[in-house]
Amino acid sequence: MNASDTPVHRRGALRAGAGAALAGVLAAGCADHDAAGPPAGTVTDTVSPKHPADATTRPPSPAPAPGPHRFPGQPVQIDHGPRDRARVALTFHGQGDPAIARTVLAEAERAHARVTVLAVGSWLDEHPEMARRILDGGHELGNHTQHHVDISTMDEARAYAEIDGCAQRLRRLTGSIGTWFRPSRTQYATPLVQRLAARAGYPHVLSYDVDSLDFTSPGAAAVTRKVAGEIRNGSVVSLHFGYADTVAALPLLLTEIDRRRLRAVTTTELLT
Repeated sequence: MNASDTPVHRRGALRAGAGAALAGVLAAGCADHDAAGPPAGTVTDTVSPKHPADATTRPPSPAPAPGPHRFPGQPVQIDHGPRDRARVALTFHGQGDPAIARTVLAEAERAHARVTVLAVGSWLDEHPEMARRILDGGHELGNHTQHHVDISTMDEARAYAEIDGCAQRLRRLTGSIGTWFRPSRTQYATPLVQRLAARAGYPHVLSYDVDSLDFTSPGAAAVTRKVAGEIRNGSVVSLHFGYADTVAALPLLLTEIDRRRLRAVTTTELLT
């Protein structure tokens, strides 16, 4: 669930170093198919006329993060983007060791990829700096409930508290509730959860059409094989921070995406 090459040199190096490994992985296992925030700008301390020497200037406050978008013509629950454009979205469930998360983000950035992170609110409570790290890398940040429990089994009040709790953490840390909501412990939101997400401010619920199964720790080769065998134009891929297999598989996956002349973009970019 995680240096100065030009993009051209980087792609060449990735293809040369990882192409052969990926071909071996694919050949070895194709039969093993797995089942309102603070305003932007400078804020200055009030200067007391009695103590002009005590005046200090705060650094500029970060601009509020982007919020949810409504995409006309798209269903409430979205599991892929347009199939006629060479783009894919890598989406990460945000939880686990922040060191692994930073490694995943750095690897994506080296390949000029941008990802979507659906963060668990309790994870942000423990590691609040990760919200800004994700956004500062050019990625987008969304809501994956407050405690990552099985939201499909909850009554209305508890389910809404899970959605809104994480939304408020995001607002406090970034100035917005995030761009997307994804339900926890399920690929698809129930009709009730869809309605509650809309009440919390999310016009769409983000699902996916490619499940890496990296959370089962099947090994980097299996993660690579699973995603490479299913990804295509418009795919939304489910991955996780916090798993060593994901970190090991990501360079090969990014190389394969590049080899197929696909672009890894945020989910908002995928649908725009």
